[in-house]
Amino acid sequence: MILIADSGSTKTDWTLCDGNQTVLTLKTAGMNPFFQTQEVMEKEIEEMLYPSISSYPIDSVFFYGAGCADDEKKQLVSNVLGKFIKAHIEADSDLMAAARALCGHKKGIACILGTGSNSCLYDGKTITQHVSPLGFILGDEGSGANLGKRLVSDCLKHQFSPDIEQRFMEEYQLTPSIVLDRVYKQPFPSRFLASLQPFLFDNIIEPSIHELVLDSFKSFFMRNVLHYHGAFKLPINFVGSIAYVYHEQLQEAAESLGLSIGIIMRSPMEGLINFHTKK
Repeated sequence: MILIADSGSTKTDWTLCDGNQTVLTLKTAGMNPFFQTQEVMEKEIEEMLYPSISSYPIDSVFFYGAGCADDEKKQLVSNVLGKFIKAHIEADSDLMAAARALCGHKKGIACILGTGSNSCLYDGKTITQHVSPLGFILGDEGSGANLGKRLVSDCLKHQFSPDIEQRFMEEYQLTPSIVLDRVYKQPFPSRFLASLQPFLFDNIIEPSIHELVLDSFKSFFMRNVLHYHGAFKLPINFVGSIAYVYHEQLQEAAESLGLSIGIIMRSPMEGLINFHTKK
């Protein structure tokens, strides 16, 4: 049996497979070794995961998470899981999860568009090129946080019509002072900004909003994807809620630059199951 985990900072999706059959799915809190101690992660596994899986003969565990970018953090997660599960354990990044889920064992470009963004060139086994996303302040083009940042910035600088500005501020019960406080003084500003982007989708027929979304996606392609060898020849694949919801605008942005979109998935789990269970 194989246990696969797709983890972010807020939640972790777990799927237990016997061959290509799903035996169990469940959710726990996020496990991010960049922000959490070993003790915190162990408590979550002991209380929320282990009671549900302890009776199954698990052979391998594949854990993918946003905080597993270097060997030290990967080993920390492996140690936490190994305390409760006696099996072969591998921990890797959410970017590797995207690459394996989207490309399998073939060469391709894999991208993440969710609250944040990321991308890489994948040769079917390893990530061979990677442009750092730099976070929502310096980068994260095309992400939910980037879309939200552009939205509030344009509203507060009166780049939209008065009607759009008023509808946005009223719908989210915002004032300029509340926006500045949430962005500059409160924790998790990227989550706050990403939470505002549904307004863009709901009003995508407005020319100014359509242009904002299109420009964010074009910026993602130009500042990240175009650095990869073969970008104009390889399919560009995506995982994440933003890519899934805005697939039409993403396709439009790619075509305007002569690029080709491949697979778009909301979640990498189905692709990871295929990768680990089908040869």
